[in-house]
Amino acid sequence: MKMKVVIFFLATIVATCHAANFRIFPLQMKTGLGAHYPPKISCASWRLGVEAHNLIGFTTIPKECEEFNGEYMLSEQYRSDSKTVNREAYYYARDLEIASNDIWVFDVDETAISNLPYYAEHGFGVEPFNSTAIDEWIELGELPVLPETIKLYNKLLSLNIKIVFLTERSLVHEKITAENLKKAGYYTWEKLIVKDKSIYAGKTSQEYKTAERKKLVEEGYRIIGNTGDQWTDLLGKHKGDRTFKLPNPMFYIP
Repeated sequence: MKMKVVIFFLATIVATCHAANFRIFPLQMKTGLGAHYPPKISCASWRLGVEAHNLIGFTTIPKECEEFNGEYMLSEQYRSDSKTVNREAYYYARDLEIASNDIWVFDVDETAISNLPYYAEHGFGVEPFNSTAIDEWIELGELPVLPETIKLYNKLLSLNIKIVFLTERSLVHEKITAENLKKAGYYTWEKLIVKDKSIYAGKTSQEYKTAERKKLVEEGYRIIGNTGDQWTDLLGKHKGDRTFKLPNPMFYIP
C-alpha cells in the first residue's frame, strides 16, 4: 500500500512539473493596459469563430489579423486542414453503395480552385470586397488547383460518383470557369451550375444554392456529399447526406 502511495505521489509531481512548462493562454485572465489577449491568440480565436460559424456577416477580417491570416493561408497547416476534410470525405464515400444517380456537389472558389494569389495582394481578407477587381481576376482563368480537393475529386470519380460544380459565379463567367477547371485538372463533370442573376437578384448565396440543389433532386439525383468553403454552401434544404467544410478565414458570403 505504501508503495502505491509513493508511486502516485511521484506521478503527481512529474505531471505538475510537466504542466508548469506550458502557458495555457486561453485560460488566463486578461491582464495589462486595456486587458487584451496577445494578438496571436485573438486572431486564432477569430479564425476558430469563423470556421465554427459563430462569427457571421462580417465584411472584412480585423486589420491586426492580416499577418496571421496570411501566415495560415500560405502554411502547411492550411493544406493539412484541407487534407483532413477531404480525407474524411473519401472515407465516407468509399463505404457507400453507389447508384447511377448519385452526385457529389462541389463549390468552385476556395474549394476546387483558389483565389489565394489575388487575396495575397489584397490583405488576405482585410480589404473590402471589390467585385470589379475580382471579376477581372476570374476572367484571367489562372486560378490554381487546391491539391487536396482534386485528390478527392479523382477518388470520387473512381467510385463512379458523378460531380456537380455549383458556384456563386455569374453566368458571364461560365465559359472561363469551365476552362479554368479543366486547366486545373477537373476534366469532367455532370453539371457546372453558375448563377443567373436575372433569376436570383436579391437572393442570398444560401437561397440560390438551396434552390439549385432542389432542382437537382427534382431531376432525380441524390446528393450524397457536398463540399464547400462557406457555411452557406452547406446549409439549407437538400444539402446532401453529408457536408464537408473546407477552411477559409478570409471572407464570409451570406
